[in-house]
Amino acid sequence: MDLELRHLKIVRAVAEAGSVTKAATQLGLAQPSLTAQLKRIERTLGGALFERDRNGARPTPLGELVLTRARVLLPAVRELQEEAVRFANTYEGIPGFRIGATHGPILGGLVDRLTAAHPNTPVSTRTSWSSRELTTMVSAGRLDFALIGTCGESPPPSAEAMTWTVVGTDPVFALLPEGHHLAGEKELELSALAQEGWALAPGDGCFTDCFAGACARAGFVPRTVYESDVATCLHLAKVGKAVALCQATFDLTAELVLMPLTGAPLRWRHMLGWHSDSLAGRAARDIAEHAKEAHADAVQRSARYSDWLVTNPQYGTVP
Repeated sequence: MDLELRHLKIVRAVAEAGSVTKAATQLGLAQPSLTAQLKRIERTLGGALFERDRNGARPTPLGELVLTRARVLLPAVRELQEEAVRFANTYEGIPGFRIGATHGPILGGLVDRLTAAHPNTPVSTRTSWSSRELTTMVSAGRLDFALIGTCGESPPPSAEAMTWTVVGTDPVFALLPEGHHLAGEKELELSALAQEGWALAPGDGCFTDCFAGACARAGFVPRTVYESDVATCLHLAKVGKAVALCQATFDLTAELVLMPLTGAPLRWRHMLGWHSDSLAGRAARDIAEHAKEAHADAVQRSARYSDWLVTNPQYGTVP
């Protein structure tokens, strides 16, 4: 007879109960049946495991040796079973998805898709204005993925062992108050807004410099630039104090009009990054597809952007 885990459980039960009779009750077995099994185990192991008398059962030296091993092996096997179940119920054995993102249209839809597709794999998020901060956290193993934006063709922040893929490319549109005298136009030259103030969300990329360069090419210098959080930018646009710049996927609120700029002088690339050697990298292709679907949904929610894409098909979600 080969020794099995159930045999070790019997030996442990007898030792913990202090008698074969009590162990049989705990195991739901008849006492003669347990006694017979114990004898077969002892024959397999080469000697008596317990000294039995009217006071109960006490381990022999051989029994102590077997118990010592059993107390290591049985918990280890239980942990293995639990870990295997967790692995089977997660995606590629990944314990969770930790996703960092700068402000953009993708994160909410990505979380929605991941939690639906992999309900047993936890998802956590972190947001930051800084692409560099998020990239550093992924490179250091503190995040699994980073969703960031880069201006035009500028590269993502450099960090060790990072892999990047482009999710989509959007033009930058302007947000005008409904009562603005140009709000009824189909699109505007940037120069048509030369006398306006401007509201920009902060970031650590080159967007502010690119905006200044676009204005210079259009023949003017911005007279006032407010760099602030999104809520403040929207407020300034609503009350007519500034034109806000936003990604074309912006989920439009009341009192504002999304306005394309002729020739798309400013562009924004959405990128997904991960550590090349990380466990989470196994899921990168799947995560990228979910991110693209989330971006495509954001595009479809913007009627103005969808119409604009008909004549500008080089933008939008990457196939």
